[in-house]
Formats: sequence, C-alpha cells, structure tokens
Amino acid sequence: MPLPPFLSRTLGAPGLALLLTLAGCGGGGTPADSAALSDTANTQAAPAGPQAAPAPPPPPRALPAAGPQTPPPPAALTPPVTASPNRIQLGRLIFNDPNLSEPRGTACVACHQPGQGFASNHGSRTGVAQGSTPAAIGLRNAMANAYGSFVPPFGYQTVDGETEAVGGHFWDGRANTLAQQALGPLLNPLEMNNPTMEAVVRKIAASGYAAQFRQEFGANVFNNIPAAFVQIGVAIEAFERSPQLEPFDSRYDGMVRGQLQFTPAEARGMALFRDPAKGNCAACHTMNPTSGNPRDSLFTDFTYYATGIPRNRDIPRNADPAFFDLGLCGPERTPPALPAAGQPSPTADSLCGKFRIPTLRNVAERTRFMHNGFFGDLREVVRFYATRDSNRERWYGPAGVPDDLPARYRANLETGKAPFNRPVGAAPVLTESEVLDIVAFLRTLSDSSVLAAAPRPAGPAGPAALGAP
Repeated sequence: MPLPPFLSRTLGAPGLALLLTLAGCGGGGTPADSAALSDTANTQAAPAGPQAAPAPPPPPRALPAAGPQTPPPPAALTPPVTASPNRIQLGRLIFNDPNLSEPRGTACVACHQPGQGFASNHGSRTGVAQGSTPAAIGLRNAMANAYGSFVPPFGYQTVDGETEAVGGHFWDGRANTLAQQALGPLLNPLEMNNPTMEAVVRKIAASGYAAQFRQEFGANVFNNIPAAFVQIGVAIEAFERSPQLEPFDSRYDGMVRGQLQFTPAEARGMALFRDPAKGNCAACHTMNPTSGNPRDSLFTDFTYYATGIPRNRDIPRNADPAFFDLGLCGPERTPPALPAAGQPSPTADSLCGKFRIPTLRNVAERTRFMHNGFFGDLREVVRFYATRDSNRERWYGPAGVPDDLPARYRANLETGKAPFNRPVGAAPVLTESEVLDIVAFLRTLSDSSVLAAAPRPAGPAGPAALGAP
C-alpha cells in the first residue's frame, strides 16, 4: 500500500519501517503493506551495528542532520490502544499549529474547520484546497477528517461474487492509518510545503509544546528525526480519534437513541434516502436508525465508485485537456496491487476513475462537495444524483458525455444501482420537493459541536482552532 511518493522519499527506509510498525500496532498495517512500501520507496540502509547511547536533548538548533538513522525500538514507541489525555492534547496542539508550514501560517486545521464539516479548503474558492501560498492550489477537495478512526486499511472485499476496493485514507485510499495520512500534507508542496521531515521536526522542537512532545515520546526523541517525524503522525492520530472529532451528538444520533423525533420533512427525507427505488443513498452511505447505537450509522461503506462528477475547470491541472484525476489509478498514488489469485478480482482498468465514498456526517456544513469540489450547493448534489442519466446535457453540456473520465474508463461508471440506472429522457427519480426533504434529513447529521462552531474568517491568528477549550 504505497505512501505518497514525496512521503516515501523523505522518510527513507528507517522512517518507513517505523511508520509501518506503529501503523500495525494501531490496527492499520500488515506485513504485506510493509513490503509494498519498501519496494516503492527510495531507500538508504540504516547503519549496522550497536548504537551509542543517545546524548541529552540538544537545543533546537543542534538537531542532528537528516540522513540514515536507526529508529528507537518499536516497542518503546507503540501508541496505546486508548491514547492518554496528554497525547490527545499534544495532537491537538500540533494540528492547530500555524508554524508547521512553509512559509509559516497554515495549520492542518486550515483545511478541516469544524464549522465547515471538518472539510474546508483554506479559503480557496476553486473547490479544492489552497496550500501555504496563494499559488498552491491542489487537485482535490479536502476530505473530512472527523470519524476517520472507523476507516479500515485499504484492501478488497468480495460480496455476492463481486470483489471491490474498500478502505484507506484520502480519496484514493493511499494511506492505511490516520497517522500515515496526517504526515502527507506536511510534506506536500501544494499543502504545507515543508521540504523535508527534518524541517518539520525542527519546528516541533522549537515549539512551545516541545517539552510535552518529549514527555510523551521520550527525552531523546528529537535525536532521531525519522522517529520524531513518525510520532508527529501518532500524536495527530490520537487527537483525531478523540471525542472532539467523533462526538456522535447530531440530531440523527438523538433520534437513534430515542431522545427526539424527526420533523415530517426529516422523516420523509430519511425514507427517501433509504428507499432502494428512489434515493437509494443508504446502499453506500450505510446506516441503521433502529439499532439504538449511532456507531452503527457511519454513512459510508468505505468502498469506491465512479459516479461521473462533472469536470471542475477551476482546478489548475485541469487546464490540460489530456489530464484526468483517476482516483485509485493516480496521479496521487500508484495503482494498488490486485487481490491474490484464486478469488474474483477486478482488472487494473476497472479501478480507474473510482474514489472512496466519504461519510455524510456533517455534510450539510461543508461548502464544497465531491472529490473535485465541483458542487457548492448540497441541493445540486442531490439533483445530480437524481438526473445524471435522465438529463445528461444538464451536467455535461450538449454532448451529454461525462467529461472528467477518459473514454476507455467510462464503462466503470455506476449504472446498475438506483438512482444511476435511469434511461435517457426518463423523468428525474426525485421531485424537487423530495430533493429538499433529503437535504433536510442530511442536515440532521450535523454534530451539535459543529453547529456551534460557526465559520469565521481567518484573522492574524489564522483559522479557528479545532478542539480548543
């Protein structure tokens, strides 16, 4: 399961090995993943033989230079199953620190504002995220980082004889754990733009929470840059697994617990959402409103679909008509290995153009929707689902042909399940009043803590902090 190329290159063999060890202990990595990472990284062997005892913690300016280093014993760095309050607080501080970008000023929270459904784009108006400089415009809409602890590692599942991709973080599943995912933006030139992991570690070591970092991960943690860099991800993962990002306190959750009743519009919307002949949304955005437990309603099955979202022409890379974002097939990742022989298997081409189905929790608070941010209105998203095939000209122009997927991969578009099984010229599967009812239901998925975090523009101190008391 390859990491982003820039992360693989920067971590090197020692950091990759340690990252995978930690990921495995956190429920994400496997030996097969380790082999895949080692095969795809530009590696340099760590020095062999016994290592001298580490020196006392140096001041930030005396951090060791980047290069091959032997990681500390993995057992000493394994995150606990339940993170300590100190680790959660440390992760919160790192996540909200605007000094961890280059140039300084962009924190992780800039693309994950709670008041915007944990999926904002740092003020970008293009539908996709802006990085630490105005010219750094990415390829995809920021994906919500709330409820991320439920995302399984990337793999395949076979149901009723059909094998499909499932799990993994990012829209293309290229990171197996929250810790791996958290490290990617720090080094991505279109996001936080740090040149090396050493640059990030130096900033952490010079921060006001450096002592807290040493307390959590060892007095000499900054002596080993790959190990310290990996632990940044471990700390952020602890924060992202905390109730601050997984509160289950939405209106829907209250209904599931029997604490309240839906309005008529909300109830109609939920029925349409679940109706296999109408919205059929619950076929992929899975839910169980009668279980009494909100955790049974994650509103995603973590699988991948090609839905034919129209091309977002505001994305700079889309100025090239020959360029296409193919999700599982790249360009942000290498195509995943196919399942082992002996079981039903997709072909390599059948994965192209597919993106992971996100959770719909807090979706009504987001300002842009779908992997490329094409939509800026939740009602338009539902209308697209209701009319993609019955009125293709509305979405793709006079030709009526999906315009963000090469012709060779258009067979991958979902056409067998409602609402994407309508013949051309058929009436929309949803009336306008039904569209509005579904949106009313989707608004019940907003956590009360998210609703309380009203969006506010960034000022001199940057965006609103996530998880601040």
